[in-house]
Amino acid sequence: MTVRAPGPGTVQVPDPGTVRAPRRGSWIRDLGLGIRFAAAGGREGWARTALTALGVGLGVALLFFAASVPRAIDAREARTHARATLEELSGTPVERSDTTLVWAEAGTEYRGESVGGRFLRPDGSHPPLPPGVAKPPGPHEMLVSPALRELLASPGGALLKERLGHRITGTIGDPGLLDPEELYFYAGSDTLTLARGGQRTAGYGDRGAPDPMEPLLVVLVVLIAVVLLVPVTIFIATAVRFGGDRRDRRLAALRLVGADIRTTRRIAAGEALFGAVLGVLTGFLLFLAARPAAGGVRLWSLSAFPADLVPVPALAALVAVGVPAAAVAVTLVALRSVTIEPLGVVRNTVPRRRRLWWRVLPPVAGVVVLARVGTVDESSVAVDPYPIAAGAILVLVGLTTLLPWLVEAVVGGLRGGAVPWQLAVRRLQLGSGSAARAVSGITVAVAGAIALQMVSTGVHQAFLHPTGEDPARADIAVSASYGSGELAQRMIDGFRDTPGVRKVVGTVESFVIRPGRVAADEIQPTTSLTVGSCATLRELAELPSCRDGDVFVSHLTGRKEQNDWTDRTARPGERVDLNPRSVDDGSRSLLWTLPASARTVPARKDPVGRETDGILATPGSVDTELLALATTRATIRTDDRVPDAEEHVRNTAARLDPTARVWTIRAVERDAKYASVRKGLLIGGTATMGLIAASMLVSQIEQLRERRRLMSVLVAFGTRRSTLAWSVLWQTAVPVVLGTVLATAGGLTLGVVLLRMVAKPFTDWWVFLPFAGAGAAVILLVTLASLPPLWRMTRPEGLRSE
Repeated sequence: MTVRAPGPGTVQVPDPGTVRAPRRGSWIRDLGLGIRFAAAGGREGWARTALTALGVGLGVALLFFAASVPRAIDAREARTHARATLEELSGTPVERSDTTLVWAEAGTEYRGESVGGRFLRPDGSHPPLPPGVAKPPGPHEMLVSPALRELLASPGGALLKERLGHRITGTIGDPGLLDPEELYFYAGSDTLTLARGGQRTAGYGDRGAPDPMEPLLVVLVVLIAVVLLVPVTIFIATAVRFGGDRRDRRLAALRLVGADIRTTRRIAAGEALFGAVLGVLTGFLLFLAARPAAGGVRLWSLSAFPADLVPVPALAALVAVGVPAAAVAVTLVALRSVTIEPLGVVRNTVPRRRRLWWRVLPPVAGVVVLARVGTVDESSVAVDPYPIAAGAILVLVGLTTLLPWLVEAVVGGLRGGAVPWQLAVRRLQLGSGSAARAVSGITVAVAGAIALQMVSTGVHQAFLHPTGEDPARADIAVSASYGSGELAQRMIDGFRDTPGVRKVVGTVESFVIRPGRVAADEIQPTTSLTVGSCATLRELAELPSCRDGDVFVSHLTGRKEQNDWTDRTARPGERVDLNPRSVDDGSRSLLWTLPASARTVPARKDPVGRETDGILATPGSVDTELLALATTRATIRTDDRVPDAEEHVRNTAARLDPTARVWTIRAVERDAKYASVRKGLLIGGTATMGLIAASMLVSQIEQLRERRRLMSVLVAFGTRRSTLAWSVLWQTAVPVVLGTVLATAGGLTLGVVLLRMVAKPFTDWWVFLPFAGAGAAVILLVTLASLPPLWRMTRPEGLRSE
């Protein structure tokens, strides 16, 4: 069959009835032709390819960072184990030798930041060294992390520098730190002993097994991975379709010179393949460029060493191969809905209305899959993450299939309005598919964030553990791992003179036993012994009267069995043994007679929420230096009106006993793993939202570039640029608003199903408002960022044509 082209000459076009299935050579030839069009298509072709590569590259870079998370977690876990001291499996104490050292925890907090640290005292000339340390610090010397050195040198670290009053002699290397921004130190000591709270070790590198993750946390982690990665994959699928209109018009020209439909599709696949491969390379380069800066970025108290950000090989290969393959598949699927003829593209006319029935199937199937998972709660032993991930993916991906139908159905009935509104609406009516694709990523992200927030709020209480402490009576607690009445009194005096302290309670606590042996099937009667001033003891029990030298027996209210056990040991007029170890190791007993005048009093909760039973004694009745297993404690009430009152208390504690443990009294404590998962969610959500904003900007610029000649004509005929700017805003805002409405409905539905799965209630139905606000902020940012290209593209030069 011969067709006469518009110009001179004729073109031989094969008869459709004689077309045979393409051979492998024709596939390669057509793909290569598509690659040539993408690589050598002039300025227009390079602009389109560059936009595709940039869009795909942004997504691929984020996927490479996501593929690096398992390695980063493993590296952090390995660093944690590497600097942990060895533990003897038999429980036998480590004998002193030339290759051992004594250590004690010395961590603190400073204005909400955790500052880790340890005191070290070598037993000989060849002590074991923690990772990152070449030489142990001497007495009153300190090795610090780079971040801690910087903090101590800054004006904001003055109070911390006062607390850590040692001379800095070196820096801890990277192998000894969990992340580049960790605040950590090793300080030397010449007074640390086992009796003063120290522990002896023969080396470092404890390989203890990590605690398994709770089923509820598994559900939360799976949802975080789905919510963060699905928008990225959708964005990549959108990026490979940049410049689709111009590509289809070029393919129509190829049809005119004899190419059949299959050939044009293979050529289009070659163009998409080239752009995707170039995008993978761009993403890899972006990943390499951003990785060195990762150590300097600290989000929500977490960062990572650049060397730890290495993608898992299998995941990296999946990204490198899967992205180009997906690009080809997306292109071929998109071309099935477009009829490219020699005289034009049918899509330029009014398109056929989209059908709804098949678009509802994916989210419905996802809900069914999640409903069949069953209940996952605190009593669950394990949970299968794959059905949860599959169900959530089906629901979120189903929203992207519903969005084009929703946008088309709504904008199809819009009429009238101001000129910018009419321009935006008419553009959406002519082709809403590209606009819907541009906002599909933010739709999925908002829907997933709503569902994730609902689940996170629902399981929040499961990871809050009541401590029983009473912050209304005390703010800070201090504990030294040895008993000393002199230290307890120094604590009371020292903290009382500290700025911001209103009240101090100091005690020495130990255990005593009833002397003598008991039968083999009996338990040695034991009770506690608490020594403190009369003012202190009144915080622990209801005393009728008190003076130094008095002794009391404290009973718990409504605990008869426990009180009977206390009375078996604390018998007025009888003796008790102050050395509980005498029964086990045969050491010498330290007998003390409980005065016959000891009165029984009801206990009350102390400031940290404990009820103290047993023997309550004043300092004049017992010598605390005889208590071998005692602990010195203090509870402190501060004045909220005094700035940095807690920091002053910690400085005083460091002066009184550098090994003392200081902690803030809280009514509840949050599970550490849950807190780390929440931090990961915030980091990943920030990165995903940034990618979505970048994707919308790239898509917006691509659409402006496609219509720059039309906009130049409008400006040439007197249309104000502000009118075009408002039309761009409305053209972006309408799909985003509709996408936010769909995301809200889908997110709430997914959240309700997931909450039912984890057997948790939900009460806050306004949880979507912050995420809707984030969508509005993205609209504003994208519009503002697209104004400079709009101004440049509407110049008279835009009427030029190659």
